[in-house]
Amino acid sequence: MASVTLSGIEKSFANTQVIRGVDIAIGDGEFAVFVGPSGCGKSTLLRMLAGLDAPDAGQIRIGDKVVNGLPPKERGVSMVFQTYALYPHMTVQDNMGFGLMIAGTPPGTIASKVAGAAKMLGLDKMLDRLPRQLSGGQRQRVAMGRAMVRDPQVFLFDEPLSNLDAKLRVQMRTEIRALHQRLKTTSVYVTHDQIEAMTMADRIIVLRDGKVEQIGTPAELYDRPCNSFVATFIGSPAMNIVAAGADNTCAIADFGGQVLLRDTFASLGSRRVLLGLRPEHLQVRPAGEANGIPCEVKVVEFSGADTLLTCEAQGQPVQALVHDRLLVKPGDNITLAIDPARVHVFDEATQQRL
Repeated sequence: MASVTLSGIEKSFANTQVIRGVDIAIGDGEFAVFVGPSGCGKSTLLRMLAGLDAPDAGQIRIGDKVVNGLPPKERGVSMVFQTYALYPHMTVQDNMGFGLMIAGTPPGTIASKVAGAAKMLGLDKMLDRLPRQLSGGQRQRVAMGRAMVRDPQVFLFDEPLSNLDAKLRVQMRTEIRALHQRLKTTSVYVTHDQIEAMTMADRIIVLRDGKVEQIGTPAELYDRPCNSFVATFIGSPAMNIVAAGADNTCAIADFGGQVLLRDTFASLGSRRVLLGLRPEHLQVRPAGEANGIPCEVKVVEFSGADTLLTCEAQGQPVQALVHDRLLVKPGDNITLAIDPARVHVFDEATQQRL
């Protein structure tokens, strides 16, 4: 195991700068997740860690060693790819042990390592099968086993679940997390799916336009997002962002509602701010009640434990997630009540948290 440190990393392709002075420190044994929208630079950072791309500036350290000039095989990392990258003509056993064979590992050692990894991954009865005889989840386990047998200092995961169906994605992310808890190997995981990030990470690194927006635990990012981008990116359904009135006391300008802000924000005066409202923190009340958002229900999505309401207030969409069985239907007028203690406040000009 080893820590991973990225210092002042920059990277451009042709005339396009994709990584802009990134500094990240990942602790020994930590499960860190890079998350962000497409094109934010998360896969590029992972490729530079793996040695598949070289940074234009900055330093990459794995443990106490600077690895900028080292080829991939000398970095002590193993990578699990999105596409599995299995050899179709090789059995599960041969796929898992191929890297060790190329490295000149004795056959007995290869067999022992493959057998141990296969048992841990539930593949011990499938070692003689070809990839085409496996399900998508089983193929991904083979790819993980191939990485495990090398006893790397760092596991790198490049969107490994994106080719799986929804149910299997849930199962596999649980298995990967459980595997990490057993092995305690430093892991860096890339995904565009913030649910994967929230459920798997010790810490999340949120990226946008090649820069780090925020680093923290899932709870820290969810409860105290540093700006409106992180606030809307982390959490599903996304946080509602609305403009407050000029006096910052009660008017919600966009939605025509009211909310009494906490005393903490009384000193804001005429500063323009945005209010962040998590859908699960809004409560359904009869139409006409004060201290809320008057709106019309447009869509009701029942999912068993929860019901998601998509509403419209003065032409603006607003969503509420409720846990009760509601007797509301599209076309109904309601008020979405707001708990002032749950309101997030952002500066309108800078988008930063206040």
